[in-house]
Amino acid sequence: MAQSPTPWARRIPSPPAMEINASSAPAGGNSTAELGGGGGGPTWRPREPFSVFSLLILTLLALLTVATFLWNLLVLVTILRVKTFHRVPHNLVASTAVSDVLVAALVMPLSLVKELSAGRRWRLGRALCHAWISFDVLCCTASIWNVTAIALDRYWTITRHLQYTLRARRRVSNAMIALTWALSAVISLAPLSGWGETYSPEQQRCQVSQAPSYAVFSTCGAFYLPLCVVLFVYWRIYKAARFRIGGRRANAVLPLPEVSWTQWGREQPTQNSHNPVFWALSRDVGDSHLSPGSELELDPSIPGERSFP
Repeated sequence: MAQSPTPWARRIPSPPAMEINASSAPAGGNSTAELGGGGGGPTWRPREPFSVFSLLILTLLALLTVATFLWNLLVLVTILRVKTFHRVPHNLVASTAVSDVLVAALVMPLSLVKELSAGRRWRLGRALCHAWISFDVLCCTASIWNVTAIALDRYWTITRHLQYTLRARRRVSNAMIALTWALSAVISLAPLSGWGETYSPEQQRCQVSQAPSYAVFSTCGAFYLPLCVVLFVYWRIYKAARFRIGGRRANAVLPLPEVSWTQWGREQPTQNSHNPVFWALSRDVGDSHLSPGSELELDPSIPGERSFP
């Protein structure tokens, strides 16, 4: 006779079964497994391996990061070592190189780490996310405004070369560098004061603040405004260059056409009618042109004629 199960045994639930994908732990594989939720319980899912195209893109990004850092570092070393470069506009070029070096050293490596993570998720925490976004916006905005400052320096050098002396140029360039980094710091540090959110722990997402007001402020201050300034300045430089070229052509000294002595005498009969030298030259030379170094024999019997030495 079979015994019925005891009442207390019926109340104990059976432990949930763990469904493990057979391909989650391949032998000798480099892919890591991820725990995903499902209707029947948690499921281990492997991360998809990188394709050949993805590996090529990552390699190019790594090479671009190294090349950007070394190139701008070489520019800085050159400006620091050569004394003739310790003046305007090389200080503006050095400021641009500093911003690009910081981008290559602080921003691009973390971007590469984000690209390597599964699903492009940010797994480095809130503090590092805020630092990454702040340096990204700071350095990129400073680089754009440094290019704008170089354009303004060229424009004032061409259009106001008398008032824009070396001392004034040095003072204005230092002021533009300070304003460039100050404006870039205001734009980059605004999200840290509560203007939007850059990090989402639920979605593991780290990006620039998507608040509409901050998006308008940052894009106008970091892109559209310097773009308009650069376009206007280079258009004015083009107009000034065309004006100078036209002025040089108008003031150019053109060679006089060759005129025979007879033709010259016919055009000016009043001035040459009482000049005996003119009549002698007209009689002896006629319509021929005088060549340089030619000798003329004048008749001493004509009054007013003298032999040339």
